[in-house]
Amino acid sequence: MINDTILIVDDEQRMRKLIKDFLAAKGFSIIEAEDGEKALEIFEKQKSKINLIILDVMMPKLDGWSVLRQIRQESKVPIIMLTARGEEQDELFGFELGVDEYISKPFSPKILVARVEAILKRTSQVSNEVKEYAGIEIDKEGRTVKVDGKAIELSLREYELLVYLIENENIALSRDKILNNVWNYDYYGDSRTIDSHIKKIRHKLGKKGKYIKTMRGVGYKFEVK
Repeated sequence: MINDTILIVDDEQRMRKLIKDFLAAKGFSIIEAEDGEKALEIFEKQKSKINLIILDVMMPKLDGWSVLRQIRQESKVPIIMLTARGEEQDELFGFELGVDEYISKPFSPKILVARVEAILKRTSQVSNEVKEYAGIEIDKEGRTVKVDGKAIELSLREYELLVYLIENENIALSRDKILNNVWNYDYYGDSRTIDSHIKKIRHKLGKKGKYIKTMRGVGYKFEVK
């Protein structure tokens, strides 16, 4: 029996019920919030038990972007954003703020459930390994990254992308291969999503960011020389 708890934040009661019914059928515990302010209030009180958040963008009182920013100041909890817009720029903006998945309305509830399960499966898989690569330390159990002993903040997707690059050191990885292995589903958006993530990771790695090489016409490679 699944014990994971999911916070659903959407001002449309019908949408909350639809998502709740599909997730509850899979054994998830559900908490609901009808606006951004309520979502933050609930998260502050119950953040220790919330394993994932499904967050609508357009809401009264406080929109999804504002909620996302505040939660990311203190938590790496996986967040799936829901939007009716479906525009590429909105998607890139969401990833810049630390979104883990981005789903445009209308969507298939079964696909949403599959993505929820995939994210929770990845975040629950831990290893006692702590590996160091030229000053970049990866702690898989704690899902943390340190650069020269100093911890850096990465979103779930940034962390998974960095680990994938490092574990395939010296191998040129195409954007399609990165999408298939890191995003873990058929992604139909622009591959510039990867470029946006790489840019942020390089910035956070500081001088170590140079180890992520751009392979023109191909993709990226992690290489230490």
